[in-house]
Amino acid sequence: MTVFDHDASAVLLEQVNGALAEKTPLRIQGSGSKAFLGRPLEGRLLDTREHRGIVSYDPTELVITVRAGTRLADLDQALDEAGQMLACEPPRLGDDATVGGMIASGLSGPRRPWAGSVRDFVLGTRVITGHGKHLRFGGEVMKNVAGYDLSRLMAGSFGCLGVLTEVSLKVLPKPRLCRNLHVEMPLDRALLKLAEWGQQPVPITAASHHDGALRLRLEGGEGSVNAACDRIGGEEMDMQYWDDLNEQRLAYFADARPLWRISLPNNVPTLALPGEQLIDWGGAQRWLKSDAGETTIRAIASEVGGHATCFTPGVTDSPFQPLAAPLVRYHRQLKAALDPQGIFNPGRMYSEI
Repeated sequence: MTVFDHDASAVLLEQVNGALAEKTPLRIQGSGSKAFLGRPLEGRLLDTREHRGIVSYDPTELVITVRAGTRLADLDQALDEAGQMLACEPPRLGDDATVGGMIASGLSGPRRPWAGSVRDFVLGTRVITGHGKHLRFGGEVMKNVAGYDLSRLMAGSFGCLGVLTEVSLKVLPKPRLCRNLHVEMPLDRALLKLAEWGQQPVPITAASHHDGALRLRLEGGEGSVNAACDRIGGEEMDMQYWDDLNEQRLAYFADARPLWRISLPNNVPTLALPGEQLIDWGGAQRWLKSDAGETTIRAIASEVGGHATCFTPGVTDSPFQPLAAPLVRYHRQLKAALDPQGIFNPGRMYSEI
């Protein structure tokens, strides 16, 4: 396939240095498909979409290097043609979603508990820092771990640490066989079964529960997948369900009540959350449609070691779970080291940073 290729890093660097000279905040954005996440931003728009294209890709090395403004759809297509994929299954939440937005938001799809998060697949990055420098961190091969941690910090940073211009990602071959099951089962029993299967070689790569039904995706070799399906039972279902869940197209998400994402440790039993729940990630991620206050929702999540993020704009001034004082200090120190003038997406995640 042909992907529009354009290196606009010099233009982006010039814009950053101009903002530093003028002490003007920047609002970093690709297509804006995830602009609803986090606190509202003010500042001069820095649009990354002209900086796009696949820099290098050798399927035999299972690594692809791509510019941040590249459409995620184009990246997925290039990988699909080689029989490979981004195993973290990042949601697009918009047709023109970019690779930079994928990294900045750090969101992962239904496969995340079994394959890893976006952060786990970042091998290296190029970033324009708040010092006005265009620096490279990490490497382009899985063996090279120099600077690896700093590259991984960009995942889920929501553009607060710098302007991501390029990323090298680990990719994986697509599974040989995929089957999807629909099993009528109450939530408490489903969570127990998922905990049991998690201790066994059952090739589950997605598990969701809603409306009294457990939905499973099983992937891998033909023998192991078919044996697991025979053991679990239930009915075959359309694999489109997982795309619709990942992109929030299910009827559940059309509910007018605010949407909360509850992130929990593994194997937490049924929670009495106020509202309607949709279970994802085998129970580690629970979507909640609720009119309850943020204090109530976050208290329930915190009691079991979890946290809650509000996905509906305007509901709270703190969409992300407020940080404890020591974590605020660490965040401030990191922000000061990489963005000393505080021009990159100031206050996007937390008002004090």
